Amino acid sequence: MRSFKKWMLTAIVAALALSTAACTRGESETKQDDAKTGKTSSPTKLVFLTPGDNAAKAITPGDRIVAEINKRLNIDLEVKFVPESGYEKINVAMATGDLPDIVTINYPSPSLSQWISEGLLVPLDDYLPVMPTVKQKIESNLTWTAVNGKYYGYPFIEERANTALAYRADWLETLGMKPPQTLDEFYETLKAIAAKDPGKTGKNDAYGMTGEKGVSQFNFILFAYGLPHGDWVLDNSGKPAPIFEHPAFKQGVQYLRKLWEEKLIDPEFLLNDTQKREQKFYQGKAGFMAAPLFRHVNRIETSLQKVNPNGKLGFMAPPAGPDGKRGMNAAPKGGLFTAITKNAKDKAKAAKFIEFMLSPEGRSLLELGIEGIHYTKQGDKIVYNEAERAKDGFAANGWAHPLAWGNVVWPLTENYLPQTEPQADRAKQSVDIATKNMVPNLLNTTTAEEVELSGVLGELYTQYYLEMITGKRDIDAGIAELSKKWRDQGGNKVLDAVNKAYQAQNKK
Repeated sequence: MRSFKKWMLTAIVAALALSTAACTRGESETKQDDAKTGKTSSPTKLVFLTPGDNAAKAITPGDRIVAEINKRLNIDLEVKFVPESGYEKINVAMATGDLPDIVTINYPSPSLSQWISEGLLVPLDDYLPVMPTVKQKIESNLTWTAVNGKYYGYPFIEERANTALAYRADWLETLGMKPPQTLDEFYETLKAIAAKDPGKTGKNDAYGMTGEKGVSQFNFILFAYGLPHGDWVLDNSGKPAPIFEHPAFKQGVQYLRKLWEEKLIDPEFLLNDTQKREQKFYQGKAGFMAAPLFRHVNRIETSLQKVNPNGKLGFMAPPAGPDGKRGMNAAPKGGLFTAITKNAKDKAKAAKFIEFMLSPEGRSLLELGIEGIHYTKQGDKIVYNEAERAKDGFAANGWAHPLAWGNVVWPLTENYLPQTEPQADRAKQSVDIATKNMVPNLLNTTTAEEVELSGVLGELYTQYYLEMITGKRDIDAGIAELSKKWRDQGGNKVLDAVNKAYQAQNKK
């Protein structure tokens, strides 16, 4: 009897072992089959946390674009949007430890650096074979974004520009003036706007130029005086130095002080956000403003004409300085970063989702929708079915799905405009002007020290810059004091890192 029991026990253990082996083998074979076919027996749940596009609508239950993505990738996608530029909310969500599968954050940023150092993000290197579009873009122009030789996400960095000088073209016609081509002409044009009542209000209540809080909007003045780079300059010994130590900075500040003292700059520009800046332009309070154009060209002119039916929007390249130099925007070194977190349930699927968002197939779906439902083709012409598109959150007038922008790409990147865009030619012209006047950077990377200390040093720079413009601080003394304080508050640490990066860049 004992031998029988012993035999039965041995048999049961053997059966269980065989069953376990069979299950293990079956799971292994299933994974091998999945790797070959790209299909799984049931959809993989993926949570995507990302900033949205302010112009986009929300994603609602039953969205057919999300359903189509789920079908093509065999996933169950849940999108969690925060407001455009709402990176702090993403930081809070990540800090709770309840990580999404995929996340988009601003690049570079202290948060991103921390996530990488803490191992919260998974390198994409092993998944690049199933991410051909991502791989091609990284290897063609973004190899410098690697951290210790690994790519921890897809860094989207804009390659074009769309900020130019917008002006009241109807006012210049009234004044009999052409768009200014030099700093001297720009000054005379602003004076005429402030003194000659081009809006015919019976008052001299317009300023030559308005703006919004911050100082980068005035950089076109510094570039006109010969500031050679958008990030750093070289000192007399050939080492990187802050831009405020270049002679062009002092000359630019002197020019801006003159505009301020003669009341040619809106004195409330520091209180303006984008909306207030535009409202002053529409309401005849200012003749010029630095503004993002492209897909905003028609919107700005239409808004202007709602207030003044005879209003005309003009836009132009920045004026040239004494030596003929000019520039409007520093070439960007930052943007957005979309990555896979360590908690992703299926990292390969998450990688394929990021690839899909950037691929031609994904771009077509997110920009146009499903053919026969959201649009039809008549030769080369796209006919948008606005009623059906509205059901799935597409923006009006041929614009895209909520997932289309603000994670791995923006419309400007592709020069994308729907065929319904009323002023498409002018919109693209504004991009050509702005991009042509991009100013290169000295260094193609952003060091960790810059990211770490950007807040403190940036605030110090802005404070002194504005106080020198507005006459609250002597210019020569202000620059000298800024140089000392900037270095003492972390600038020396940053310069050491930047110098090492610059030397390494020049050895390549």
